[in-house]
Amino acid sequence: MFRVTRYIKTLLEPTPLGPARKPPGPVVIWNLIRRCNLTCKHCYTTSADIDFKGELSTEEALAVLEDLKGFRVPALILSGGEPLMRPDIFELSRRARELGIYAGLSTNGTLIDEDNIGEIADVGYDYVGISIDGLEATHDLFRQRQGAFRESMHAVALCKAHGIKVGLRTTLTQHNFDELPQILAMLDEHDVDKFYLSHLNYGGRGHRHRKQDAWYRMTRDAMTYLFDHCLSELERGVEREYVTGNNDADGAFLLQWARERFPDQADTLRQRLGQWGGNASGENIANIDNLGNVHPDTFWWDHHLGNVRELPFSRIWRDTQDPLMLGMRQHPRPVKGRCAECRYLAICNGNTRVRAWKVSGDPWEEDPGCYLTNEEIGVAEGERRIHAPADAPLSTIRAVEL
Repeated sequence: MFRVTRYIKTLLEPTPLGPARKPPGPVVIWNLIRRCNLTCKHCYTTSADIDFKGELSTEEALAVLEDLKGFRVPALILSGGEPLMRPDIFELSRRARELGIYAGLSTNGTLIDEDNIGEIADVGYDYVGISIDGLEATHDLFRQRQGAFRESMHAVALCKAHGIKVGLRTTLTQHNFDELPQILAMLDEHDVDKFYLSHLNYGGRGHRHRKQDAWYRMTRDAMTYLFDHCLSELERGVEREYVTGNNDADGAFLLQWARERFPDQADTLRQRLGQWGGNASGENIANIDNLGNVHPDTFWWDHHLGNVRELPFSRIWRDTQDPLMLGMRQHPRPVKGRCAECRYLAICNGNTRVRAWKVSGDPWEEDPGCYLTNEEIGVAEGERRIHAPADAPLSTIRAVEL
């Protein structure tokens, strides 16, 4: 995840560059349940409103929490499906908070109402993220349910009224690109604390719908608008948290944006971005699915590292000799094509490997979702080695974020 506000704020208020901070353990995104009351077009878990067999019991999940605490996992994102459909969601959430683990709830928001908002507030979630895919008509179309937008925004209002930090998450596509200014305006209207702009990854239904992805030009325009909007708010004394995910080229693009507006701060910003280090899948980002299978991140559900019923997560993550994981933890990663030659490799770390694998069959090929030009990244002119079909614009996923 790329913390836009944090880096733009350093341009306005320069501070000395400190040492790089290494997290004590990976952030874990845990898909506790696959069942969901919606069938979103870009769902990476391909969820449905049915029961999925073999999901972890309450006792098994509680044991996993104890292991995560011992492994010094700094943050846990509870996701689904729709996590509020799991009967023990509040029991598990309370235990995570008792153990001192940062706990975020990733939800579509439609099940948050007056009956359960008090219990949600009592849990003490550090953050509740609610997915919004555009204005009302667009959102309801993506979520394939009329009224979903109003229910989700009502959930935002309830969270704010109960003092819960709440954010909106939006996946950028051709269908909502033009609505981005109005979506950002909603943040002010509803006093939303955080906004997460996600790029599309080719996993689950997201793979089947990649032809609806935003064009490179649209992605660049959207990112420029987001950076400018964040800067404008900071200059007015408004410090809202803007983050992006699933396209680590955003860091390099911010550096180019900063060179035009804050040329005297660009070199220091590049050092900060190098400390960030880009994509952290398989190293500082982990996933546990509803069956207890461990994956390098939430989009590698067809790549299993082990199961928490057989081995603790800590052992699976620490002791793995899986070739994909070893490559992800290699510095620099063994990437190919444009990624191998890119001047920003130390910033983005080769970007999102699952996109390369989904399109080319090789997880180390160049990322087809990178929206920077050959000239910008310092590689020889020529065709991209891999790309989606000619009519498939590439760039931007519904995802969970910290």
